[in-house]
Amino acid sequence: MSNSFLNRFRKKEPEIEETAPVIEDRTYWISIMKKLTLPVLSNLAKGSLRKNMPYESVSPENQKFSYLEAFARVFNGISSWLELGPDGSEEGILREKYIRLTLKAISNAVNPNHNDYIFAVEPKQSLVDVALFAQGLLRAKNEIWLNLQMDDQARIIREMKNTRVIAPYENHWLLFTSMIEAALLEFTGECDKERLSYGVSRFRDEFYMGDAIYSDGEDFTLGYFNSIVIHPMLNDILKVMRKYGIAEGEFLDVQLMRSSRLASELERVISPEGTYPLLGSCLSYRCGIFHLLSQAALLKILPRNINPAQVRSALTKILKNQFAGNTNFDSAGWLIVGLHGSQMDISEMDINTGSLYLCCSVFLALGLPESDAFWTSPSAEWSSLQAWNGNQIQKDQSIDF
Repeated sequence: MSNSFLNRFRKKEPEIEETAPVIEDRTYWISIMKKLTLPVLSNLAKGSLRKNMPYESVSPENQKFSYLEAFARVFNGISSWLELGPDGSEEGILREKYIRLTLKAISNAVNPNHNDYIFAVEPKQSLVDVALFAQGLLRAKNEIWLNLQMDDQARIIREMKNTRVIAPYENHWLLFTSMIEAALLEFTGECDKERLSYGVSRFRDEFYMGDAIYSDGEDFTLGYFNSIVIHPMLNDILKVMRKYGIAEGEFLDVQLMRSSRLASELERVISPEGTYPLLGSCLSYRCGIFHLLSQAALLKILPRNINPAQVRSALTKILKNQFAGNTNFDSAGWLIVGLHGSQMDISEMDINTGSLYLCCSVFLALGLPESDAFWTSPSAEWSSLQAWNGNQIQKDQSIDF
């Protein structure tokens, strides 16, 4: 009997897509980050964002917000990487360029006399992206906030305070008001403590359902909002509250443990092929639905049974699926509405070209230096790949706190 016939029945060795040195994963992440972010940052820094950024949406009404959405979401996602600061390495030199671009972009964005002034306080959409911008500033305080001109800082503070006229919806929008007040507390020493604490208290006391999942207000809907907004904002808000001795800040320890559990759940939903279930709304945020998983890696709160390399390997596979080619970009390099290609039917009314850049939140882990084990450890099979390759895998374990 031929060996070729017998080989058909031999158990296949587990496969993992890794032939290049591990550090090339980080190089690849940065290449995709550049591809996504440079059109937004460079145009805003040059004062041509309004002129050159296209507008694609099922609704014609939100274009005035689209520019702030694009910039705030780009900045939010790369802020932790910017905070590493410049150095003499090739990546450090690139970071220095991006820091300069970001500082110039912010200066243009907040100047009412500039043609690319992109802040507009009109209920209610601006609240979302002022909050995402504020979160980015907290994440990049040393390299961005402290390097802004005093006039620009004053204008930012004014824009944040202007959002106080907006009453948030009684769902994750409550955390947008809390985030803005947390930033004001950090940068000015003062805030509206009721707006800061109210949303945090509602999520802590009323919206928690168990096993790391919060309802998005009174009603529960299945989807990724716990990862996109709720957990990442709670984590960053509570750090500020604890720093300033505000009572709700004591909730941070429990919240971080819940985030650790959610990170485990997110890691398990990534298929062996690097895809994920298409649940809920906002699927056109693409890999941005893994905001919390990347933040958990950055904050080093991944569960003990998850090797950080598993997360890096899984997210790298997702990035390759979504951005290796030009399927998700128009001819000028701007994102198009969809999950994989142009798919307008999955879009909600409030989604537009600017909204799509929330995908950049997956890059939070770039805030870990390249010497960190997240980047240097050998590539590893993530949970579903382990299981479907027939390897040993620990059972999933829920939490009850």
